[in-house]
Amino acid sequence: MKIINIIAISFTMMLIACNGETQNITEVESPSIDEFFQEFTEDWIRINPQLAVRTQYFPEGEKDQLSRQMTPFATEEWERNRIILAQHGLEQLSNFDRALLTDEHRLSADMMQWQLQNVVDSEQFLDYDYPFQQMNGVNIGFANYLTVIYPIFTERDAENYIAVLSQLRERIEAAIIKSEEQVANGIVPPRFILEATINSMEIFIDPEPSDNPLVTAFAEKLEAIEEVDATRKTQLLNEVIALVDSEVYPVWQEVIDTLFSQQDRATDDAGLWRFEAGETLYAQRLQTFTTTDLSPDEIHEIGLREVARIEQEMDGLFRQLGYNEGSISERVAQLTVDTSYPNTDAGRELIMSDIQSLLSDALTRTEGSFEVRPQSEVIAQPYPEFRWASAAASYSAPPADGSRPGIFQMPLRQSQLTQVGLRSLVYHETVPGHHFQVALAVENKNLPAFRSLRALGGISASSEGWALYAERFAAEDGWYDDDPVGRLGQLDSELFRARRLVVDTGLHAMGWTRQQAIDYGIEASEIERYVVMPGQATSYMIGQLKIIELRERAREALGENFSLQEYHNLVLETGIVPLEILERVVDRYIDETLASI
Repeated sequence: MKIINIIAISFTMMLIACNGETQNITEVESPSIDEFFQEFTEDWIRINPQLAVRTQYFPEGEKDQLSRQMTPFATEEWERNRIILAQHGLEQLSNFDRALLTDEHRLSADMMQWQLQNVVDSEQFLDYDYPFQQMNGVNIGFANYLTVIYPIFTERDAENYIAVLSQLRERIEAAIIKSEEQVANGIVPPRFILEATINSMEIFIDPEPSDNPLVTAFAEKLEAIEEVDATRKTQLLNEVIALVDSEVYPVWQEVIDTLFSQQDRATDDAGLWRFEAGETLYAQRLQTFTTTDLSPDEIHEIGLREVARIEQEMDGLFRQLGYNEGSISERVAQLTVDTSYPNTDAGRELIMSDIQSLLSDALTRTEGSFEVRPQSEVIAQPYPEFRWASAAASYSAPPADGSRPGIFQMPLRQSQLTQVGLRSLVYHETVPGHHFQVALAVENKNLPAFRSLRALGGISASSEGWALYAERFAAEDGWYDDDPVGRLGQLDSELFRARRLVVDTGLHAMGWTRQQAIDYGIEASEIERYVVMPGQATSYMIGQLKIIELRERAREALGENFSLQEYHNLVLETGIVPLEILERVVDRYIDETLASI
């Protein structure tokens, strides 16, 4: 590999983060823009071994080395080194004259600059992310990484898994230190967040170690490796059980005890407004997640407008079905009960079977409207039970090497066991939603790797906006013509995202309480999500509205020359980008199409 300035810089960062050592930086020749993209991406991934495993980016030797490491999330040293590397990346990027780049190179350069600047701008707010919480704290992230993401196809993979698992206690103990430092500085999670986190962590260590998901997921993957004999499999499995018993369970209990001790200092205040830097922090989070400069007040008003529009349409459909009494929320609640699955093992098996049928049907329905389609498969599976109470349905992308399909995970708590919204949820997470967009980006060889792999992070307004657009498209394309319950579910899903605009801004900018947010029509576990992920919930509808706006702009400008399939191709092949960049791409497409007519 050709060694250049940025490689030396980021290799130094890797050594600092992983080994506590440093190395001199060597200046040599400047790279081309493609070389820079590739080499910076490699080094960005190197400082995050878990990202290396998730993407399966490197060849065997380096992949094996990184597969034996666990990223030191929730440590100040790792975060600072990541920011330093982002700063160096911005310096290198500034050396390229954008006027001399191709349109595609300029787009990629603009996107990298946006993402790296966002990392740098986050420095002043590092102390406000709770290391332990019920949605995406390290307690959730490490467990999900090992049980869902981590690949085990060979004996060496199994040995690497054990090497990583043996580091878990050290990583969690580092997060305990950060949590205690935050509390000492007055940054205390709300009491209800502490309670939800404690509950999920207690569920995680409730089974015998041999029945913990860290063991059962390992055992299932290990069993499929034919070249490993039974004796060796038993040895490896016993090593994992022993680590869970002697290392994981004790440190989990340490966290639980720590969070219990923090409850006396916690209050029920939910929003960022309660912190001195709260207004500035929330503005930064909104800008990050929506990729716009919309203010909390503007987003709040968009939400109120969309809520009114959607509720009016739902009222007409409900009356057609004979649901005439009560508020929209009350009628949705009754329809949910009337179309629920049994809260039993059999009911949970049935909903997962129905999800697979819906997924297969969606693949067929999209054949005429989506020419560009991923080669990777997508499968549906339930979350492990310890995640049910708090988890939202989610999609995990396939790695670049195609060794694993895209995975749609479903929480099977009672409130999710209903036909209402099930179809739109499947379309959102899989086809033509996240799977079409994200898996296509992974497979798109025309994109630099930092874009195709989302190595620098996701762009929520683009990815969640597309997924919500996919829900709307299914309704516009007639998928619900013979299914009024499904159509109400789709509208309720859209209403939910509109209410999120109101509630997220209400919680973090307007002093709303948790109960006010619940009373507005959002379930408690969702409110708790917004509290620990400020601004993220606003990205869905802001992104969807922009994608629809751009589609209709193209339709109006091109008239009979407008092709919905071409528009979908354009958005999907562009990949996951800030909305301002997507707008630029669509406007260029309109101009070029008009010029060719």
